[in-house]
Amino acid sequence: MQQTDSLEAKIILKEIVSELVSTVRKQDFLTYFKKLSVVDRTSDRIVFGVVSSFMRDNLSHKFYDEIKQATKKFVPSIESVDFVVDTAIDNTTNTQVVDCQTLYKEFTSKRTKKTEIPGHEQVDGIVSRVINDKYRLDNFIIGPSNQLAYAAADAVCRKPGSSYNPLFIYGDVGLGKTHLLQAIGNGIRARFRDKRVIYTTADRFLTDYITSVKARKVDQMREKYRSIDVLIIDDVQFLAGKKQTQEELYNIFNILYEGNKQIVLSGDRPPKELSELEPRLRNRFEWGIIVDIGAPDFETRLAILQEKARAREFIIPQQVAEFIAYNTGENVRELEGILNQLVAEYELHNTPPTIEHVAKKFKKLAITDDFSGPKKSRTKIAGYQELLDAVSAHFGIEVGSLVGEDRRKENMIPRQVAMYLLKNRLNYTYDRIGNIFSGRNHSSVLYSCKKLEQILKKDQNLFYEINVLRDKLGI
Repeated sequence: MQQTDSLEAKIILKEIVSELVSTVRKQDFLTYFKKLSVVDRTSDRIVFGVVSSFMRDNLSHKFYDEIKQATKKFVPSIESVDFVVDTAIDNTTNTQVVDCQTLYKEFTSKRTKKTEIPGHEQVDGIVSRVINDKYRLDNFIIGPSNQLAYAAADAVCRKPGSSYNPLFIYGDVGLGKTHLLQAIGNGIRARFRDKRVIYTTADRFLTDYITSVKARKVDQMREKYRSIDVLIIDDVQFLAGKKQTQEELYNIFNILYEGNKQIVLSGDRPPKELSELEPRLRNRFEWGIIVDIGAPDFETRLAILQEKARAREFIIPQQVAEFIAYNTGENVRELEGILNQLVAEYELHNTPPTIEHVAKKFKKLAITDDFSGPKKSRTKIAGYQELLDAVSAHFGIEVGSLVGEDRRKENMIPRQVAMYLLKNRLNYTYDRIGNIFSGRNHSSVLYSCKKLEQILKKDQNLFYEINVLRDKLGI
């Protein structure tokens, strides 16, 4: 090519790469787009040069449509694009090379509508939790306990705003609600790149509302939410007792719903059981479809474990995987916790996963005392006194200290555990629990239960302890 043609080719290539920065996911762009050059160009065909056969194969198979679409935007006559390894791509005299990584940094530094802060992303003033790329529908393990929830999530991804709006997913801690919610966000972004998706938690939404109230910008907050296309809120039960925040969510819900914008919510119970929320807000949650995620059966637990091991590129022998699936509880996070430990021990000490080794690990964690097969069913306990005795014995404190008004730190967690189990496993009301615990009021018991739920999301060991208690008590 002549120098003029070379200059023109590089200008066009920069435009194409800038377009791809906007359409390709950040993680994919930084992984697969290193350097590009224009090796050849005719009226209807362009050949891009890449640094290696690995890049050539991935770009041609994974991103062909995106690259072709971006190319046609600037060169409408192009009908096909090809990729070859350019052995001269690192030559400093090559005038037709674009460093994609450098261009990415330049482009993102100039963007004003979306900037990132650790753990969050900003969309026109709305703080959203960053959606994790690892949560996708194609790696969500489907079983009898979550089949309907998966189908509803898939339908929402295909037709946001028209299928199942709002979608409310409920279930116990650690069964996959967050995976499905973030997978919905990723799925909609992949299919509809122009749609603006916000994923947040009830706690984050509460913080945003309080900030807007202090700044006297509630109306502006409402207008910003009006501009989005998909709103996903995790753990709405944590809005309990926050009347003004519930009022604002009610207003935003109406704005989005009337605009045919997709709303996805999750909670630990179905809307009708979220008695701490305003009735009209619960009524809104019931307008679409309500689906639950139940505890996975053995086959589903086994499939989940194998998928997570495959994603970590870690090989678990079939017998060991079955042993783990048999002896873990209902919570998916237990499986991931065990897997993480096995991977760490293999990488640090070259210890292979065997049944004997894993059995010792289970006993050390006190997850189960039965290694021979599936967990045996137990008879449900008769009432609260047996539960209090079990919690007291497990944590080594007196029952009187457990139910009394002593606020010493060593009594707080056991007390919260007992309240949590009474509420979530025996279905006691907050008032009844309060009477058992020295006449505490409804709000105090509610706070203790919600506080423990927040702790459980971060403290895997305490999660194991509660499963031990549930196993002993048969609840």
